[in-house]
Amino acid sequence: MKWGVLLVLILASATAVSWAEKDFEDDGEEYPSLEIPQLKDFSAFGDFLTYGFYQKSCPGVEGIIHRKVKQWFDKDNTIAAGLLRLHFHDCVVRGCDGSILLDYEGSERRAPASKTLRGFEVIDDIKAELEKKCPKTVSCADILTAAAREATVLMGGPYWMVPYGRRDGVDSIAKETELVPMGIEDITSLIELYQSLGLNVLDLVVLSGAHTIGRATCGVVQERLYNYSATGKPDPSLNPKYLNFLRRKCRWATDYADLDATTPNKFDNAYYSNLPKKMGLLSSDAALYTDSRTSPIVKALAYQPSIFRHQFAVSMAKLGNVQVLTDLFEGEIRTKCSCRNSP
Repeated sequence: MKWGVLLVLILASATAVSWAEKDFEDDGEEYPSLEIPQLKDFSAFGDFLTYGFYQKSCPGVEGIIHRKVKQWFDKDNTIAAGLLRLHFHDCVVRGCDGSILLDYEGSERRAPASKTLRGFEVIDDIKAELEKKCPKTVSCADILTAAAREATVLMGGPYWMVPYGRRDGVDSIAKETELVPMGIEDITSLIELYQSLGLNVLDLVVLSGAHTIGRATCGVVQERLYNYSATGKPDPSLNPKYLNFLRRKCRWATDYADLDATTPNKFDNAYYSNLPKKMGLLSSDAALYTDSRTSPIVKALAYQPSIFRHQFAVSMAKLGNVQVLTDLFEGEIRTKCSCRNSP
């Protein structure tokens, strides 16, 4: 892989911005440089996915996707985080093939890990519109990938170009959702998962930054609040004030808590500045700051919001290309995203 511009982040210098000086204590460490890849440097699409894939077969496809996502977003802006999460779940299992959208007994969508997923109705709405304009042409996998990009932009996040040409998978197995991280994994397990997808440690930390928006069910964190490691006590790594806040917020396992406690409705890098303050909601979030393999990246992104925005676009483009089906003999173009085409 070719790498682009070298961006040297001198994070402990006297030139650090004032808000960072207030929020972080100088720990005396010398922070590393981050070598940030440029979007144009990625040639992983090969000859299969292309930016103009629907230029002749379905012109205006991106405009339709944008308009539909915005309609849903204007009614409920929390759908943005839902679409991002739905896309991530899809790509982790069998690659970005729309298999998470299939709805039948034993499918990924029916698995316990998918119980709180949202956004299916948005994808169905887009698909119905595209079927009117371009029947049997635009895949559900492509729609979901582009919808995740549109959702990011609507929340104030970065834009990236999405190449098209993914085909829809025909298999979806509930048990395979056990691959999807649930917020309790250690960093080694997460690194290994990301490597299996063709992603790296930088992608892991950056894509975790999607937690700048969205919520998690309190059931995922209640052990940290009351019985950490079966001690009968809370997780000592939690900020005491944040712990008290979460205990008030999470009275029931079915309640929800914001993943970013400071700016939950804004796509920014506050997620990373929360972690040194011991305000990571999930244990896997907190571990990003304490593990030596990921902590330098967390610190870099906390101090450099522009780096986070740029790299988030790069890493999302890579995620959307994970194990895609492109051959005419692979998968299909579903006419309805929730079910396979009839033989």
